[in-house]
Amino acid sequence: MLMRDLASNDLHVMCDINQANVPALGDETSESMDQLLRWSSIALGVEVSGTLVGFCLVMQPDLPYASANYRWFDDRYRDFIYLDRVGFATAYQGRGYGSALYAEIERRTGAAHFTLEVNLDPPNEGSVRFHQRHGFVEVGQQITPSGKLVSLMAKQLR
Repeated sequence: MLMRDLASNDLHVMCDINQANVPALGDETSESMDQLLRWSSIALGVEVSGTLVGFCLVMQPDLPYASANYRWFDDRYRDFIYLDRVGFATAYQGRGYGSALYAEIERRTGAAHFTLEVNLDPPNEGSVRFHQRHGFVEVGQQITPSGKLVSLMAKQLR
């Protein structure tokens, strides 16, 4: 496994992985994914045998990002990073790559809080368990404009 910074030439594969993981991940076009990549302060890819099999996009506060979940954290936290999305090709899920990715995110940030959301409806019970195992706790819930109920989660890093 190789972990590396993402570049714009990764967009096609990122979109394919993202779309294969809807509704756990929000539906995105290549244009919107490109904007998310440009806003990301940490954008990591996971390669196995030279193939991009997973990625994450992490953002800092004070961006013009209209996501209801990002806005929730930006309105309440000053010193945070927000995991906008993390996804893996189906064949590479459950192999420990997500844990390695999160460890690298934490290594690269100086933020006090690592924040994200997980779908409760439609349910994503595996993600809830994963995040609880990694020290994330629920700090709120909300219904998004698309009608999803999400658990807003944070992990204190310092």
